[in-house]
Amino acid sequence: MANRPKGYGMSAELLRKKKTKRDPELEAQAIEWMQAVTGEPYPDGTYEEALKDGVYLCKLINSLQPGSVKTINTSPMAFKKMENISNFLKGCCAYGVNEVDTFQTVDLYECQNIPRVTMGIIALGRQAQKKGFDGPTLGPKESTENKRDFDQAALQASQAVIGLQMGSNQGASQSGMSFGTTRQIQ
Repeated sequence: MANRPKGYGMSAELLRKKKTKRDPELEAQAIEWMQAVTGEPYPDGTYEEALKDGVYLCKLINSLQPGSVKTINTSPMAFKKMENISNFLKGCCAYGVNEVDTFQTVDLYECQNIPRVTMGIIALGRQAQKKGFDGPTLGPKESTENKRDFDQAALQASQAVIGLQMGSNQGASQSGMSFGTTRQIQ
């Protein structure tokens, strides 16, 4: 883990703000969902300590899509733990989770942004629902596309409709709007 100063001024303020964004209820829901999906008990330790080595996360993505992570490293070396987290994130993207909904490796490994980690797990839960996973659900159902095709007659009929939201053009000319008299400055 990098040696980071505790922070003063703006750094300390941003750190305090990140800590207030943590939602223990969402974290508990994520833990419950991960246990149900993997079928394994949640590792000992705090939320971030249990996920920090990436092993449980790799088991999670392999439960949803077998073979996503080929080898799960159990080495105590830092770069191997970070590799597990990175492999989990790659597996999430391959599963269909949008990259902007995931987190970065340092967010979890260095505990930089734990709320973002929770949101990434919830995004994986939403994607599992969308893909038809018949197990437990996490988060709201993701929306689906509602593409509409209009025939030519409907498109031509819409050309004749004048929208009332557009306002009025009365009083307008090429020189601009003219409402009332000009301002008299003495």
